[in-house]
Amino acid sequence: MEPVITIEHLYKRFGEHVVLQDFSMTVDKDENVVVLGRSGVGKSVLIKCIIGLLRADKGKIVVLGEDIESLDHDQMDKMRARVAFLFQSNALYDSMTVRKNLEFPLRRHWIDRTREEIDALVKEALSNVGLADTIDMMPEELSGGMKKRIALARTLILRPEIILYDEPTTGLDPVTGKEISNLIMEIQKKYHTSSIIISHDMHCVRRTAGRIVLLMDGRNYCSGTYEELNKSDDPAVKQFFE
Repeated sequence: MEPVITIEHLYKRFGEHVVLQDFSMTVDKDENVVVLGRSGVGKSVLIKCIIGLLRADKGKIVVLGEDIESLDHDQMDKMRARVAFLFQSNALYDSMTVRKNLEFPLRRHWIDRTREEIDALVKEALSNVGLADTIDMMPEELSGGMKKRIALARTLILRPEIILYDEPTTGLDPVTGKEISNLIMEIQKKYHTSSIIISHDMHCVRRTAGRIVLLMDGRNYCSGTYEELNKSDDPAVKQFFE
């Protein structure tokens, strides 16, 4: 099976601080890969490089057959219609209703839709996350868990082939975090998306990971299923599963 994401020998530093060094990994079609690591090790930097929000210093990133470093601004923007990014902060527009937040990507990505088609896509996306009745609400009226669901609905509006999740359960109570983890799995099953999930929430990791990549010292320290890594005798790995 040909990977939908291939990262080879990636390097990224900020001044003297080296974040990624010789990092490599792949993601296959329909696969959920969790990138696990301690806070500040470069997990979010990694997915920002994948989506082109940061430029790597060295290395290669191929997404859906396209070399990210070779894409110009317009080509990268079109790629982002195929690769959705769920921000840790949700990044909803406070001045827009839920409806307008979900319509925004449709208006931005060269998609010619009728009013009826846009309405249908918005309603379907909200139905997917169980919040159809919030369509005319403002973000300030939503709970933290509801905001996360709306942000996820917005990532689905373009029917992406890949979804990048940046700490999807951070700041949520355990029950809501479990609901978001279950929702990630439901979306993968329904739309056959491939995903990278950045997380240190082990409940989320266990629920969503088809495979885990442990990011340590800027490198792909090891990878395997939850069960495989949970049985590891390596102290560097065991610390995450205790």
